[in-house]
Amino acid sequence: MSKKIHTSRMLRVASMTGAAGGVAMRMATSRAMNGVGGAGSAESRKAAATRQQLAAARQLVSILGGMRGAAMKVGQSLSTVDMGLVPEEIRPEFQAILAELQHSAEPAPFKQVKRIIESDLGQSLDDAFASFEQRPIAAASIGQVHKAVLHDGRTVAVKVQYPGIAEAIESDMKNLALGLKLLKTIVPGIDTAAIADEIRERIYEELDYELEAQNQRTLARLYRGHPFVVVPEVMTRLCGRRVLVTEFIEGRRFEEIVDLPAAERDRIAEILVRFYLNGPVRHRLLNGDPHPGNTLFLADGRVAFLDFGFAKKLPDAEVAQLVESTIATHAGDPDALLEVVAQAGALPQNPALAPLLFESYNAVFGWLMVDEPLTIESAKTAEMMSVYTQLRNADGFEDLVLPAEHFVLLRAVMLVLGVLGQLEATNPWLDIAGEWVFGDEPKTELGRLEATFFEGRPYAVPAGVGGR
Repeated sequence: MSKKIHTSRMLRVASMTGAAGGVAMRMATSRAMNGVGGAGSAESRKAAATRQQLAAARQLVSILGGMRGAAMKVGQSLSTVDMGLVPEEIRPEFQAILAELQHSAEPAPFKQVKRIIESDLGQSLDDAFASFEQRPIAAASIGQVHKAVLHDGRTVAVKVQYPGIAEAIESDMKNLALGLKLLKTIVPGIDTAAIADEIRERIYEELDYELEAQNQRTLARLYRGHPFVVVPEVMTRLCGRRVLVTEFIEGRRFEEIVDLPAAERDRIAEILVRFYLNGPVRHRLLNGDPHPGNTLFLADGRVAFLDFGFAKKLPDAEVAQLVESTIATHAGDPDALLEVVAQAGALPQNPALAPLLFESYNAVFGWLMVDEPLTIESAKTAEMMSVYTQLRNADGFEDLVLPAEHFVLLRAVMLVLGVLGQLEATNPWLDIAGEWVFGDEPKTELGRLEATFFEGRPYAVPAGVGGR
């Protein structure tokens, strides 16, 4: 039987601080065993350190998976993005352990789930569904998903918010500093303030499934009939604040496709980049949660995208600023980049700040600006975090005030890069990004298919501002 979600602040504090202490102890032991003068051979010390680090990862999964809420959201980010936490030789196993957080969490009892559905929909479960599988097929940070059949024969996915999750997240918000202290323990130098800001900005919106349903309806309409992207249709009459019912999609999970031949992985990677770039620059909707648990890979080569609760609508002016900053980065022009950022009110227009600002943007977005095939490596995200942290801590940047959207965007880009790194994807990324940034004609087969699909459609306005 599932244990009740901890909503008591003291219990949740104890879980967080206990985990932080346990991880810190293991990491300290690991460092000591690897140090000069330790007992045993270098090989035995290295093996012991490896066991300690993997034990720390398992403890992290146990604690974060049980807590859900904001703590779970941080854990899901860690499961995708390589922060350089552990030596390269054990990274695959380390991330495999953390990957449990992508789509598996302890399920809530069916009796509680049934009560929420009937309360939100104002009808009995039998009236709403012809059949309903009591065992969830997926579980994540905010809710769990059940498979059901409607009375008209359609198979649907029913996402139900965990009982008590709103109160649990309220506790998480109060204890967020302690949760991030745990993260700081194992990732020294990470900018936990930025993580806290973006979590606070979006987590409460994610609790509102009616808002998520609105986002998903919009995207499902935009992508209906798309040649390689699927967004499940929403069953509006069966949705509420804590219940979201959508078309059921059958597909493979991310971990089932990472060992496909290189050409297939590269194609999948292009689809992922296209969808997540389309969001802000074509549709003005930034998806802040592009982790692998939110994708399914269909037998016919299409990719289905799920979960649109962690999203941000962007006005045209912010999209234009994003495009202009990307153009300045591509041109290798630190002064032009500083001017764009300064005009947004984020920094004074001080030329001395330009070089490090450019280095930071190049670390985050430079991979998209390479005009030849480039293989994305998992370590890329660790490099991004290092450079970005240098920026935040450098002289002259103490008063850097970037829009909240910047933090959501940064997290999204890192998560996408983390996914591409796990795929070891190789593509000429500028051939893809150039369609939005410069208004280039499509240069890839997928690009031409997509251009034909979107031609003349409403809500599909390219953000390109002119040729190179």
